[in-house]
Amino acid sequence: MKKLFLIPFIVFAFTAKAQDNKKSFNFSLEEAISHALINNYSVINAGRDIEASKEKKWETTAAGLPQINAGLDYTNNFVLQKSVVPAEFFGGQPGEFATVAFGTKHSMFTRATLSQLIFDGSYIIALQASKTYLKFYENAKQKTDVEIKEAVINEYGNVLLAQESIIILEKNKATLEKTLSDTKATFKNGLIEEESVEQLQITLTSINSLLNYNKRLIEVAYKMLKITLGIDINDDLKLTDTLDNLTVSNLDLALAKNEFAVAENVNYQMALNFQEQRELELKLQKSKALPSLAANVNFGYTAFNNQFQFFTQNKNWLNYSNVGVSLNVPIFSSLARSSRTQQAKIALDQAKTQLSEAEQKLKLQFAAAKSDYEFSVEEYTTAKSNLSLAERIERKQQIKFTEGLSSSFDYNDAQRQLYTGQQNYLKSMVDVINKKAALEKIINKK
Repeated sequence: MKKLFLIPFIVFAFTAKAQDNKKSFNFSLEEAISHALINNYSVINAGRDIEASKEKKWETTAAGLPQINAGLDYTNNFVLQKSVVPAEFFGGQPGEFATVAFGTKHSMFTRATLSQLIFDGSYIIALQASKTYLKFYENAKQKTDVEIKEAVINEYGNVLLAQESIIILEKNKATLEKTLSDTKATFKNGLIEEESVEQLQITLTSINSLLNYNKRLIEVAYKMLKITLGIDINDDLKLTDTLDNLTVSNLDLALAKNEFAVAENVNYQMALNFQEQRELELKLQKSKALPSLAANVNFGYTAFNNQFQFFTQNKNWLNYSNVGVSLNVPIFSSLARSSRTQQAKIALDQAKTQLSEAEQKLKLQFAAAKSDYEFSVEEYTTAKSNLSLAERIERKQQIKFTEGLSSSFDYNDAQRQLYTGQQNYLKSMVDVINKKAALEKIINKK
């Protein structure tokens, strides 16, 4: 019974500890981007890829540097290998053979080898390839940063959109509830038809449904943003920028008038990097027709005994040493090397074609992103103007409806026009922010 009594206190203590571990963040959009470019999971792993590629580069370099290896071999000949020799060696009869065992029961060999690659064409190509390998992951990291920046902007804007939608919907709800209350009172006095009340009730139900949807949506939007920022989804997050301020700060048509330098785009750089890899692969296949030269120096000791006494004092170890040079000259491969070289050449031609295709696609993407951004700015201006008109029309229709000079259908049309204008205005602001982010992503320099 006492154990059951303690359970609520244990749960409370665990919950309190979890609350203490929660962190709070207040981010402007720029601060959110900076935080994500350090703490986002994809960014962190992209940085690790660069570190791994640096280690890979050194691994390749080390293959051509001096290598030292040592070893120890021990053999226990518990049954000695036997051979036959003429018996007359031991005083026997000519033509007869005697079986004898050669060797000792125990033998041990120690050795050390110093090897050095003197020339190998494939090693030189491998060194060049390691630099290209590193450059690939540096480009990949840059591309990840650009994509994460765009994702933060989009998700930050989605949260602000949901917040503004909730504020507007709650304001519309309050206004509509007051109008509905007044209309019900008027209906009780017999001055209007019941249909007017019902029409307002339908509109209010729609507003409530949309409001509840946005309240659920904002929770999901916050969690998506937190994941992109690299923070726990249970942490507290407050956005300090407003949708209006961000929209105004992103009204920069001069950006769309800048010249697009395709060669500085990170996607172009990655396609160029891919072409460089194919060029190195072609050089590698050609280098395999060249001779290779290596040298090595060996030092060692051997010892033999019928008893395991190799580490006793004054044990006689027999030393040896030698130096060697190895030259390998490819002569004939039944055209296998030629076939591999031709395959590498075809792959290089494909990479060149892909680079040209990437250049044309990037130019098209820039033109589309530029057009979308300019259109979003125009739509924002139009939506802002239309919203102002819709607000005036709705106010006039509300007055007319209250005074009995307008029908509920006219008032409902004005309301729907206002609600549509509000949503269009909010959407146009988010579009300006997102379309500019998309344009900046295209013109982003490496």
